[in-house]
Amino acid sequence: MSNFSKAHLRKRSPNFSLFIVIVLLVILGIVFLSSASSVISFQEYGDSRYMFLKQVFGIILGFGLMGVFYKIDVRFWKRIAFPLMVITLISLVAVLIPHIGVAHGGARRWIDLGPIQIQPSDFLKFSAIVYLASLFEKKGREVRDFMHGTLPFLILLGVMVLLVMAQPDMGTLLVVIVIAITMYFVSGAKASHLLGIGAAGIVGLLALIKISPYRMQRFLVFLNPSAYSNHAVGYQTKQALIAIGSGGLIGRGFGQSLQKYRYLPEAATDSIFAIIGEEKGVIGTVGICFLFAAFGFLGYKIAQNARDAYTRLLAVGITSWIVFQAILNICAALSLVPLTGVTLPFISFGGTSIVLAIASSGILLNISSNAQERTENENNPGRRGDRRSRYAALGNHSRTKR
Repeated sequence: MSNFSKAHLRKRSPNFSLFIVIVLLVILGIVFLSSASSVISFQEYGDSRYMFLKQVFGIILGFGLMGVFYKIDVRFWKRIAFPLMVITLISLVAVLIPHIGVAHGGARRWIDLGPIQIQPSDFLKFSAIVYLASLFEKKGREVRDFMHGTLPFLILLGVMVLLVMAQPDMGTLLVVIVIAITMYFVSGAKASHLLGIGAAGIVGLLALIKISPYRMQRFLVFLNPSAYSNHAVGYQTKQALIAIGSGGLIGRGFGQSLQKYRYLPEAATDSIFAIIGEEKGVIGTVGICFLFAAFGFLGYKIAQNARDAYTRLLAVGITSWIVFQAILNICAALSLVPLTGVTLPFISFGGTSIVLAIASSGILLNISSNAQERTENENNPGRRGDRRSRYAALGNHSRTKR
């Protein structure tokens, strides 16, 4: 590392504001989950606290791993990126094997490990971020070349698309694609390649909707919810909108949801945002949206100040994952997009998702503690030319170190 880099990269405290946002989201999540899951927990497990206690265990494990991930040198993830990706792809294949993969609601997305079930598609989000950050950092300027940069990326993306859609899991597919395209863009991809991939993606998405009657029905419900309000396919959308609408400005009050009494499907997972709207009204839902917006702002700020290309791409990937998945879940509850079945990060019930979301945030905190340190010259408006030269030196270092 150059003398400049050593002088301007210094270990410091992690981004405390980001940590507070994460803690607030988790606390609010477990509070609302205790209400949203009480009825289904009692009816299916004989204990109204069953899902709540299971989520608490996941949260404890998640924060434990957050501490570990924060302490681990970020370069460790680069070293294990390839084997981690291979293991994840193998697990996605294993999901499709009878007696290993577990089916639920017409989808095969889980692997049964006795007392616990894991969802490999959740691991795919994390593995894809770690591997793509390594791939794009290694490619450097070659990412702009179609044969050496874009084609390998498209092949990997195609494999992930095929395995996820074999389950099928359209929601996870959309999240993974957005993560991948965002990281590809930040790595310096050519605009023409991005436009081509975007156009092909839209055509492919429409084709996936067209060939599946179930996805087509969900798309039609999205286009005209009122026309399908009395049909089974539009039931969840209808009940979610009723829940949010009945909450008004301040809501019915905590624990007073009526939709959780099995009127609203997936009240503790996909539709928990609707329960929040019913119990805490506009104030509650806006508060949740504000926290996710704060997470995005702080996460991308960390990426902007990252010490090198690899950590910058990691930060962009993790932030994009949490923010876009939250947007997708919230928009589905509001019928702004078709139902996709993705959970609300930090809030919805789900062992694999809550553990990975919290643990991965530890990497963001690690990156924030190793961010570029602004110097007196960089804060002096009269020395802007010097500041640009210093950033250029750091950028050259990150491209040449491979």
